[in-house]
Amino acid sequence: SAIVTLVVGQEQRIFAAHENVLRVSPFFQSVLQNQMMDSQTKKIALPDEEPEIFSSVLEYLYKGDYYPRLIHNKKRNSWELEQATEEGRSEPTIYHSGIDGDLLKDTVIYCAADKYGLDELKRVALRKQGLQSGIQASTILASARYAYANTPDTDSKLRAHYLALIIRSRSTFKRSGTMQLEMFNGGSQLFFDLFVALCNHVDDISSAV
Repeated sequence: SAIVTLVVGQEQRIFAAHENVLRVSPFFQSVLQNQMMDSQTKKIALPDEEPEIFSSVLEYLYKGDYYPRLIHNKKRNSWELEQATEEGRSEPTIYHSGIDGDLLKDTVIYCAADKYGLDELKRVALRKQGLQSGIQASTILASARYAYANTPDTDSKLRAHYLALIIRSRSTFKRSGTMQLEMFNGGSQLFFDLFVALCNHVDDISSAV
């Protein structure tokens, strides 16, 4: 298989991948088919992608997962993230140049997977972010906004994850100055959905009493 050069992000980081691996993605399949490329010097530019995110996408295309991998605990019958290696702990957040702030890495990977048409990677990323804990309220809100901005209205799974997370952690979010500012500004689909989800949550509690 031919080698494709990928120029990623504002810093123009260089990646290389086999063409047949990239063609698993409908996005790259289309790009490789429609662009006039020399067979010896195939190159794709992805200026809006974050290199760290694309590195994880590429790792998934070759290995079926990305670090830290999902491990199934048979005793507990539950999913866990693999433990950090000697190379260091994998941070759950990533600095995103597009918003000039931190986001949950798995959320950005989910949105990239949606762009590239990789449904199984979306499922992996969604499961992984459900295992994260100790994330600041401001980062959760920024990630929720990013999720809404980078997924279609027909894809509700990631959005539902954030609505459920905010409701479960509502005592923390009530004290959050970031949340109060977000609510004051309002006017977004995120907060309309959150209002509906909270109403449904209250109705469920009332019917159970």
